[in-house]
Amino acid sequence: MDKECFRSLTSRCIRFGNFDYGRKSDEQIYSDSSVVIVGVPYDGTATYLGGGKYGPEAVLSASVNLETFDEVYGNIYDVGVATAGIINLEDINSVPERIAERVYTVCRSFIADGKFIVAIGGEHSITLGVVKAYNEKLGDISVLQLDAHLDLFDTYGGSKYNHACVMRRVRDDCGCMVTHVGTRVVAEDEYNYIKQSNCETNIFRASETYNNSNWFDKAIDSLNDNVYITVDVDVFNPALMPATGTPVPGGLDWYVVLDFLRNVYMKKRVVGFDVTELKPNPGNEAPNFLVADLVYKNIGFYKKYVLKR
Repeated sequence: MDKECFRSLTSRCIRFGNFDYGRKSDEQIYSDSSVVIVGVPYDGTATYLGGGKYGPEAVLSASVNLETFDEVYGNIYDVGVATAGIINLEDINSVPERIAERVYTVCRSFIADGKFIVAIGGEHSITLGVVKAYNEKLGDISVLQLDAHLDLFDTYGGSKYNHACVMRRVRDDCGCMVTHVGTRVVAEDEYNYIKQSNCETNIFRASETYNNSNWFDKAIDSLNDNVYITVDVDVFNPALMPATGTPVPGGLDWYVVLDFLRNVYMKKRVVGFDVTELKPNPGNEAPNFLVADLVYKNIGFYKKYVLKR
């Protein structure tokens, strides 16, 4: 981790998981780990319900209650899971494009150290910085987006860096192909863009994926070999995930999401992962724990299907 990255992180934060690393220092844990977790507490372009900036701390707090052993994947944390910290964004919170740049700077350092990044948001705009860093290093990555929305506006709320524009920036600015899963909302501007850019075949609507797995192979085949996964928690049915700023009726089931993601890790080289748009609801810890468990299970998939190839 270079000095610029270190200066961008807050000095204190809860570690992800209650893992037994003995007397190792944070520096030694980081050095020995394949996975690094970083929080991005930003919701500056939220357009409905704010509060996503509290998501990273809520997930980290819930994670200490995870069962570290898994019947299929064993002690997942054996892969080495380091919590780098929370990115400090207070000085640039009102400038969305600078948020993306700071996330990029931090993640570029982790990638240079060979880490698998798990970024916890925050709103969905935080994904751009991570994708930019990976694409710069690897080139030709594709992005798998699980989300109720397409996020393909060119501008929204006066900014190209609004959360509703993040996949447009990923496509147009980073040059990455995007596959969308769980879509339930398409705005007219996005509809017109889809028709013009001929990306309809990379959209898998929730209504088409309901109660079946027939779409798995087609969605996975649409991805390049190197895949970055981004999960907006509103992809889930709001009965399961009510703690989000832009809830949409319908959505995917927990087991469908896990089964699909497992297949992606089995067949592609997943290079990084983020989860965004958790808006903690005081008094209801279940959504926070769901996200913590989702993160841990993705690390398990990475350990079994990617790291050991």
